Amino acid sequence: MLIGGEKQIGLRFYPDKVLNAVVKGLPGLTWSDEFGMPYLPNSKGNLNLIFETFRGVAWLNGNSFFGKAQVSLNEKAPAIDHYRKRALADGFRACPEDFLKTLEVRKYSLNTARTYISQFEKFINHYMDWDLPDIGEKEVQDYLSGLVKKRRSDSYINQAINSIKFYYEVVMGMPNRFYSVERPLKKERLPEVLSKEKILLMINRTRNRKHRCILKLLYSAGLRRAELQNLKPEDIDSDGMLIRVKQGKGKKTVTRY
Repeated sequence: MLIGGEKQIGLRFYPDKVLNAVVKGLPGLTWSDEFGMPYLPNSKGNLNLIFETFRGVAWLNGNSFFGKAQVSLNEKAPAIDHYRKRALADGFRACPEDFLKTLEVRKYSLNTARTYISQFEKFINHYMDWDLPDIGEKEVQDYLSGLVKKRRSDSYINQAINSIKFYYEVVMGMPNRFYSVERPLKKERLPEVLSKEKILLMINRTRNRKHRCILKLLYSAGLRRAELQNLKPEDIDSDGMLIRVKQGKGKKTVTRY
């Protein structure tokens, strides 16, 4: 909200003695008669302070503060209906319907949707006897520690974190629900690059014309596998020697020479 032309963090909550006492303990708190709520100056420090103060005390809904994530308008919803129709083993806990609907409404890519569903179902079946709203940071940390002990890759653990945060923060509207959950440190690795001679040798030894064309496109245009699979004849400008890659990495449309 804006007060005096400057952004502020407003705190609105149902009357409660405990919450009222916690809120009053926040440093620098000011009351707004105009909005009928206390507020703090909008800063990263105050935002961190709020989440740290209320962790384990109350759910925080920051939809109006964080805003909505952008939804792609150029991509179809992922074809995940078969997750609703599949036969489930006895005792298996399936992904909640609102989880699936949010993936569809936000038009996540099919690969991302499949990964999120698979990872989140592993998580909720680990806590089979728990109601989802009752699962807290300690339980998430314990689950992730178990993945580390099983020697799961950093990529696997990050996927698990993403799926959990997607449900609680996006589906349930609880931004930064697991604010302090730490991700594996990103490892800096030098890319493995094939020499020009090896690439040419690979192309020349490929006898199938279609396969040779695929290799040449991948190498000359720097295409990813999914970008090549989605390529259509109308995306290729033979006269201009251009390739239009639609919905590539990060849902961007780019032109390759």
